[in-house]
Amino acid sequence: MSKKKKKMLLVKGNEAIAMGAIEAGCRFYFGYPITPQNDIPEYMSAHLPKTGGTFIQAESEIASINMLLGAGATGARAMTSSSSPGISLKQEGLSYMAGSEIPGVVVNMSRSGPGLGGIHPSQGDYFQATRGGGHGDYRVLVLAPDSIQECYELTMLAFDMADKYRNPAMILGDAILGNMKESLDPKPYRRKPPQKPWALTGAKGRPAQLLKSLYLDDGMLTKHNWKLARKYERMGKEVRCQELKLEGARLVLVAFGSLARVLKTTTIMARKEGMKVGLIRPITLYPYPSEIIARASQDCSHFQVMEMNTGQMVEDVRLSVKPGTRVDFYGRPPGSIPSPDELLEEIKKVYPKK
Repeated sequence: MSKKKKKMLLVKGNEAIAMGAIEAGCRFYFGYPITPQNDIPEYMSAHLPKTGGTFIQAESEIASINMLLGAGATGARAMTSSSSPGISLKQEGLSYMAGSEIPGVVVNMSRSGPGLGGIHPSQGDYFQATRGGGHGDYRVLVLAPDSIQECYELTMLAFDMADKYRNPAMILGDAILGNMKESLDPKPYRRKPPQKPWALTGAKGRPAQLLKSLYLDDGMLTKHNWKLARKYERMGKEVRCQELKLEGARLVLVAFGSLARVLKTTTIMARKEGMKVGLIRPITLYPYPSEIIARASQDCSHFQVMEMNTGQMVEDVRLSVKPGTRVDFYGRPPGSIPSPDELLEEIKKVYPKK
């Protein structure tokens, strides 16, 4: 008997994110149009109601993040998406969600900035994503895919992580990942979502409970912030990254997202030319794989960080490597996407001669 062939699909990254969300049990989506993520609300509007879910195009980004807060507070799996300046408008709501320990998934398919910038791909939102972005001491779980398959799978993981830690989780992509097409194996979601005894589902038959971020009694806000800080520390065990050809490397490249995808080709090209080059691709941007980078710096004392911005993640790499490690940086601000050949030339400029 012949084995049944898997059904592979050809989809955009934005569509893969929407598909992963629905597969993971997302039943509420709140969003507002902005390029280059518009395929996400378009897909959700067509397919979410078929599952019994609710799609709402809110009147603004501010409204949509607060709708996400409300749905998350009931224990429902819910999502919003936007791009760069739209995410900026959601920052207050994200802070409220983190402070109230309400889970939810936020997608940022980044465009160029600052300000309105343009619709070019960019990685200029790294600081915004990994430092919380809004006011107060808080963190957001951040996952950075580099393929359409990862857009699908990491979205499902984002819902799990958000529920596990009662915290917002973010998918950080860009215009390249959102709009490119490649094959997708739509693997089914097989995990059981956790019970949520903290959810606000009505107090009939039990004492009333409260989700809040306002603490006015003496010492209570201090206590709450330390509680959150301990939770963010526990998130460290969720670190994920990809390591490529680090054996014997004399230069270690570090990049995330779509640029790391380009650098995979460049790394192979460099090896073929006799240069011992390796690559570390952080998949979780928060928590950051600092220990993995530190371990790599024990064997290689020269790193090169590459980003589609003027220098953001490079700060985390410099904080991670052992003292005395050289860390070079190559940045490409929005406006064009570097080719593997261009990146190879940048590697040659810093590759150790001896």
